[in-house]
Amino acid sequence: MSLDPSRFEAAIAQFDKANAEDPNTEVVDGTAYPKELLYAQRMTAWLDKLVPDASEALRLAARSQHIRRWELPRADFPMDRTGYLRWRTTLYRFHADTAGQILRDVGYGGATIERVQTLLRKERLKRDPDVQCLEDVICLVFLESYLSDFAVQQDRDKLINILRRTWKKMSPRGHAAALTLDLAPEVRELVEAALAET
Repeated sequence: MSLDPSRFEAAIAQFDKANAEDPNTEVVDGTAYPKELLYAQRMTAWLDKLVPDASEALRLAARSQHIRRWELPRADFPMDRTGYLRWRTTLYRFHADTAGQILRDVGYGGATIERVQTLLRKERLKRDPDVQCLEDVICLVFLESYLSDFAVQQDRDKLINILRRTWKKMSPRGHAAALTLDLAPEVRELVEAALAET
């Protein structure tokens, strides 16, 4: 854990304050939450389950994974594969820069900031264990909390292809955790169909 717990808590509080400004909401059990704040909390919860002794930088990256994401909407980029990839790359840099500024403001030094930014930019996926862990957490949060709603917006073949690509991004540890998820029957069927074709 942090050598300076108060600094770590200040960073988390500032990340949450930034994400609490999200004008988009998600309703859970009758209560509306700022969408990216809820996402950040889900990221932390999954990281705690998957790697209870995660590094400070990984904990900071998980909490700031989608920081202020609504400021760069998908609709601002061309609605094709190239536009999607450009949007994702732009988001990685935006999240890294935004988190970096908050970390500087609360007193973190260059080494920790650079590490968090490396994680948020997804550099060396599959080769850096912390980047891979962050990707596993991202995929688990998607599968558990967002796949059901996402599935109704996609045709079956496209969705199965997306699920196949998601599975390939994950490590064996991520796969094992994903197989324990309590998914709705129709969602589990889609995941099983995707896995049958990998």
